[in-house]
Amino acid sequence: MQKIKILDKEFKPYIKAEQIQERITLMANKLNAFLKDKDPLFIGILNGSFMFASDLYKQITVPSQITFLKLASYQGTGSTGNVKRLIGINEDIEGKTVIIIEDIVDTGITLENIIKQLKGYEPKEIIVVTLMFKPEAYKKDINIDFFAFDIPNDFIVGYGLDYDGYGRNLADIYVIAD
Repeated sequence: MQKIKILDKEFKPYIKAEQIQERITLMANKLNAFLKDKDPLFIGILNGSFMFASDLYKQITVPSQITFLKLASYQGTGSTGNVKRLIGINEDIEGKTVIIIEDIVDTGITLENIIKQLKGYEPKEIIVVTLMFKPEAYKKDINIDFFAFDIPNDFIVGYGLDYDGYGRNLADIYVIAD
């Protein structure tokens, strides 16, 4: 892994693809045990979670469903603080265990908005799963049930995470260098 340039920013190597896959396997094993005898619906939050959701869901062995919800709150390298609901879910989630799959949780604004919307559909419980968690940036009281990496409040790209739409296709994760 070496430094890369995306648009006007330089990024340096941070987490290798192999490490990501190892952590996802550990998380999937924990989720399979936790979800035994439940009827879970996984909800991947687009666009960022698509790679993580796919790799995680391939390792889920309990009977379950998956769908996707698209929201937006980022522009450039920072959160706008405004969450827009772009594409909703069509599944009936009443009485179900809902697993939110996020790529990254930083401030928690997006997550809070998603949970607020989902609670209106009366799920049995809502579980939060994220690849990356930034405790230094986190401003909410929502429990993060499962996370693969606890990272500093740095801007990262790769493995679904982007900088103005670019870099999602990288297998490794990079951190901003400038």
